[in-house]
Amino acid sequence: MPHGAMTSIDDLQAQLADQNYVCGRALATVAFLALTLQRPLFLEGEAGTGKTEIAKAIAAALGRRLIRLQCYEGLDAASAVYEWNFAAQMIAIRKAEALGGEPPDLFSDDFLITRPLLEAMRPDPAGPPVLLIDEIDRTDAPFEAFLLEALSDYQVTIPETGTVKAPAPPIVILTSNRTREVHDALKRRCLYHWVDYPDHAREMEILSARAPEAARALSAEVVAFVQALRGEDLFKKPGVAETIDWAKCLLALDIIDLSPEVISDTLGALLKYQDDIQKVEGAEAKRILDEVRAEMA
Repeated sequence: MPHGAMTSIDDLQAQLADQNYVCGRALATVAFLALTLQRPLFLEGEAGTGKTEIAKAIAAALGRRLIRLQCYEGLDAASAVYEWNFAAQMIAIRKAEALGGEPPDLFSDDFLITRPLLEAMRPDPAGPPVLLIDEIDRTDAPFEAFLLEALSDYQVTIPETGTVKAPAPPIVILTSNRTREVHDALKRRCLYHWVDYPDHAREMEILSARAPEAARALSAEVVAFVQALRGEDLFKKPGVAETIDWAKCLLALDIIDLSPEVISDTLGALLKYQDDIQKVEGAEAKRILDEVRAEMA
């Protein structure tokens, strides 16, 4: 198998579980195929559903280096690939002038500052690294076009020194929160999967893995409440990351079961917009909790 020791879908799920990442069959299948076929994996979905975490889990499971390119508006090729250390170059020139010697090669590795894409193309004794291109939807069309070329041949060009080609393709995982549509040309070069909110049983598994110290009764109430909350008309629904954060906050406060007061006091761990918090706290929190407990009973 080209990219490591994950020999089957079941094996991949088991190894990810060892990293406390609970992975559904559909996501495990597309991840296994991406590893086997050496194709980039494009994960799209709401924030907090575990897209970034699977890249970390795969890197840890395979013992590979994780290289993260955090995307943002205005990101350009130079910022993603390399830059020259101008200050060090100037110091080297002045030092050579002061000593009366020949100036050093200003475009050698001594003055090169590598960025994530170039790092991912370089050989690594542990094997091809995991290149996480996080929140690609935050960039613009020119960067997407550049990325398309870089991922087609797994190489980047430094005008002053030449082309750097990866000896073996890195494991590439792209994520998007779908704040805008990513161009079809980039998606076509990837295997695609929509990462949705988990159902109750899966979220219980995830919480058990990430907050094992939480009592099962409390975890069940937490998950049921969050699941119900996602059905409300909110600006930003809580993701799995928020479920885990909330459970850990409750544990830190020695809470053994939910109450409207506890929910209102800790909503900031679940909801990140004041309008959403105002909509849920107080009587609304009590209504949702009562409905959740009635269903659980």
